[in-house]
Amino acid sequence: MSVSVHPSAIVDDGAQIGDNSRIWHFTHVCATAVIGQGCSLGQNVFVADKVCIGNNVKIQNNVSVYEGVTLEDDVFCGPSMVFTNVYNPRSAITRKNEYRQTLVGKGATLGANCTIVCGVTIGQYAFIGAGAVINKDVPAYALMVGVPARQIGWMSEYGEQLDLPLAGSAVTTCPHSGHTYRLDGQTLCKEQ
Repeated sequence: MSVSVHPSAIVDDGAQIGDNSRIWHFTHVCATAVIGQGCSLGQNVFVADKVCIGNNVKIQNNVSVYEGVTLEDDVFCGPSMVFTNVYNPRSAITRKNEYRQTLVGKGATLGANCTIVCGVTIGQYAFIGAGAVINKDVPAYALMVGVPARQIGWMSEYGEQLDLPLAGSAVTTCPHSGHTYRLDGQTLCKEQ
């Protein structure tokens, strides 16, 4: 097994880390965290107990991934983006039994400084713009910006905005990959 762990990082006994993953400066991975293959955890990242991270996930500097968060394969977490796990926290009230689950689908991008309020599902290949605040579920391939976030378009798996309306019936092709995408109502799918 080849895992690169910087000497300043802390990886608790029991943590599972896949081959070819890299753990950088001042990062802490808790004992029951599961991290897939080929992942990169930047400087000052925290991965809590019971977190599940898929393969080829990139987590940039200063991100805390709290209990209740699942990141599927190929997710990108931009610098200083924020996850939460309690909807209505109070310092004087313990709410560990109220953690809400957050699922980030395969290939999704979470831009720098965005905030993901707990309890949501972010669809595969969705793209969350820098600084956006997500407080409800996000469809697959949706491009979301603002506070609170609103959908302004659709993104290809390649990471390019597609020429499509927000809703309706339409077909387009990603100019970079050549893949075809079909919009049916408010659902976008890549055709095989």
